[in-house]
Amino acid sequence: MQLVRQNEESAVRRKNQTRAVVAVLTVAAIASGCVSEGGSDGVEPAHGQQPLQAPPARALDSYARQLGAAQAARAAAAKRWGLARTPLPAPAPPAKKPRLTTRKGFEVKGQAKLPPVFTTIPTKKKVVFLTIDDGAEKDRALLRMMSDLKIPYTAFLSDYLVKEDYGYFRKMQDRGVVLNNHTLNHPYMPKLSYERQRREICGMQKVIEKRYGKRPELFRPPYGNYNRDTLRAAKSCGIKAVPLWNAEAFAHRMDYREWDRDLHPGDIILTHFRGREDWKGTMPDMVRRVMKTVTDKGYAVARLEDYL
Repeated sequence: MQLVRQNEESAVRRKNQTRAVVAVLTVAAIASGCVSEGGSDGVEPAHGQQPLQAPPARALDSYARQLGAAQAARAAAAKRWGLARTPLPAPAPPAKKPRLTTRKGFEVKGQAKLPPVFTTIPTKKKVVFLTIDDGAEKDRALLRMMSDLKIPYTAFLSDYLVKEDYGYFRKMQDRGVVLNNHTLNHPYMPKLSYERQRREICGMQKVIEKRYGKRPELFRPPYGNYNRDTLRAAKSCGIKAVPLWNAEAFAHRMDYREWDRDLHPGDIILTHFRGREDWKGTMPDMVRRVMKTVTDKGYAVARLEDYL
């Protein structure tokens, strides 16, 4: 009798396990679109739920094809713009933004209550960030090149240069570039009173809001020079952070802040809107220089705002 009872219990367990497996497979099939809308099982999707039209394998294949096509287009653009190598794609933005703190040695009195000043974004990913200052050169080829290559960058603008052609920077904004504050007239800020610094920063906030629809949250002081009044004024104008830079790009060379003269994860790269009048080359020449350096070292250019 004990053996019969054990056999019966084993049969019940096997039956329950079979039911559980069937339930799991059914749920998986529904979730993956294997059970079609209004199929033979008679089960309709919940109200508001969109039925999946393709099995996972087909969806993955489609996604892979899209990625392949995008990379092929980028490779073709790189060749067309004279890059020796195709730029590396940036990784997905961090789910949790890194905590920004002021770089050691860059603090002012009362820094804890003022916008942080930094040269590098805290990250272990091999990404760097490209930023372009002032607005002197308005090279249409730069707009086409950066759009073709899908290279993100951030602009810090001064009104005395931008006002020559507000439309150029509107086209830049339409391509996804964030336009930030670099003062109205590009003065040496520490020599100015608090009120004059505030006019420079708040005045540029108003210009960008009027012309481009949004007040910036980032500010870069001209020449990278500032004092406590600069940061106090910036905060009063709605500025949240003050990104400086750890490397600087020109059409014919790269300069570095650190002793090792190299790039590091999260470094911010500075360059300027310049042409042959000031440089040994054009804006596209500068981009080629940056991308050769960045790509050869195994880095990708990421969008600064995704990390702030």
